[in-house]
Order: sequence, then structure tokens, then C-alpha cells
Amino acid sequence: MSVLVFVETKDGKLSKAAFEAVSYGNKIGSTTVVTYGSADASVLAELGNYGATKVLVNKAVEANSEQQITKLIAAAASEVGADVVVLIQDQIGKAVGPRVAARLGAGHASGAIAIPETGNGFIVKTNVFSGKAFANVAIHTDKKVISLVANAVAPESTGGSAEVTEFNTDLGTNAIVIKEIKAQGEGVPLPEAELVVSAGRGLKGPENWGMVEELANTLGAATACSRPVADIGWRPHHEHVGQTGLAIRPNLYIAAGISGAIQHLAGVNNSKTIVVINTDAEAPFFKAADYGIVGDAFEVLPKLNEAIKKLKG
Repeated sequence: MSVLVFVETKDGKLSKAAFEAVSYGNKIGSTTVVTYGSADASVLAELGNYGATKVLVNKAVEANSEQQITKLIAAAASEVGADVVVLIQDQIGKAVGPRVAARLGAGHASGAIAIPETGNGFIVKTNVFSGKAFANVAIHTDKKVISLVANAVAPESTGGSAEVTEFNTDLGTNAIVIKEIKAQGEGVPLPEAELVVSAGRGLKGPENWGMVEELANTLGAATACSRPVADIGWRPHHEHVGQTGLAIRPNLYIAAGISGAIQHLAGVNNSKTIVVINTDAEAPFFKAADYGIVGDAFEVLPKLNEAIKKLKG
């Protein structure tokens, strides 16, 4: 089975999610990668270590141009005769996946979290209802498009190598002109973070967020917050996780001063390990937690930070 995987580079680097997507594709069949931009060939060749045999690069695509990216993927899929197209389910993947499927006349499974079962048809396990349930989606079309959730599968080294070649095709002009792109925050984007420290209104004010940031720095983690905190301006909206914010799947999610309303849980309940710190022993978040600390975040967070520093030291 021929597989095409679409990945992006940021500042000339590949994300962990890109390696996950290539490893995922490699478990389905012979994998070719398509990307765009001016990343060094040596960086892109690293995808061969995760199963890619060839990397096609187009240098004409405008960053974040959903129209051109759609055309690029469809053209590359035709070029290599791809049976399956794999994308990462991020902002671009969510926008482009359905468009690629429409162009190819393909069935589309969004939110994949496991390798497809091919023993009896082609069945993809996906997240549904904001991660509260799973669905087994059967794709019956000859061509298939899959959007893979970040951190759903582990990247696996194969020791292989990939040939990097330019892929030039007519992508047309954009109907929408992108004048400026501004990055939100610094460091690892929340959907790609393996460790996240989050807090809610229990911290009583933005002036107390220093202890959250300090713990995050000690762990090498990203910071997040609940929706009320973002709505009242204590933290930027790009840190809001939950049903109406970002859905994340870190290996560790630490939540301090968050009660755990169902809307918040919808964005974090796929975390591998959840640690909850709250003064209210009846807070609903404790029912979803792997570890719970009934205590004041103002006392627990500094002690936790010091303990981790000693462990690292």
C-alpha cells in the first residue's frame, strides 16, 4: 500500500508530531513525505529514520496557505499513486484534510489515535465527542485520508534513509492574501507539548502565575489555563485548554486550582497522566485524576518545584 504523509517545518525544524505521522504511515505501507519551505535537505532526510523512503519538497507554497497546501498534497498523492494520505490533526490538518479528501474522492477519518486495522476492510479508531468516546470508522473508498492526533502514537526509529527531491507543480494563486503571521507565545506549542502545567481561578490573580511558570521551567513543560482565566485576561487565550479551547494529549498534565468542569475535561482527558491539586476534596477533577493532592496550590506548587529540582540535581 502506498502512503503519502504531509508534514510542515517550523524555523527549519521538524516537530515530534511529524516523526509520529511518518512512523504511523510506515506501519500502513511504503511511505513518501511531502512538505514545503526551505528547510535543509539534511533535516528532511532525518524522516528516513522513521520510515520515509522519499521526501518531496515544494519551495513555492506560501506559509499557512490552505489552498496551495491542498493542491500540493493532492498533486503529490497523484504523483506517487498514494492509496492513503496522512496528515497531523493540527490547525492546518483540520482545514486541509477534508479538502484533500474531496479532491481525491477519498473517505476521511479525522482524529485517528491508532494504526488502522486492515484484516477485514480498513478501519480507523478515532476520538469522538471531544475525546469522551471512541469510534471505529470504516473507509470503503479506494483512496483514504487520515488525520492523526498528536501524541497518539510513538515515533519509532527504523534506521532507514530518505531521498530528498524538489517537487514543482502548478499551485495557482491564492484567493486569500496572507499579509502577516504572528506567532502566539514562545516555546513548544501546547498541542505538541509532552508536559503541561495548568492553573485556574484558584490562583486568585495573574500576579501569582510565577509559581506555575517556575514549575513549568523546572520540568521543561508548557503552561496552560482554564477558560475563565483566559476570559478575564489573566492569561492569553492561546493557553486555554478545554472543549472551546485546545485539546491536548501530554504525557503529564498538572492542574492547580481547577475544579474540572466537563468542558475543561473534554480538552485534557486524553492526557497519559493527570495530577490535580485543589483545596476542595470534592472537586470533580479528582475523579479523572491519576494522582490527587488535596491542598493549597500556594503551598504545594513551590514544594513540588523544589522536590523536582532536588531530584534533577
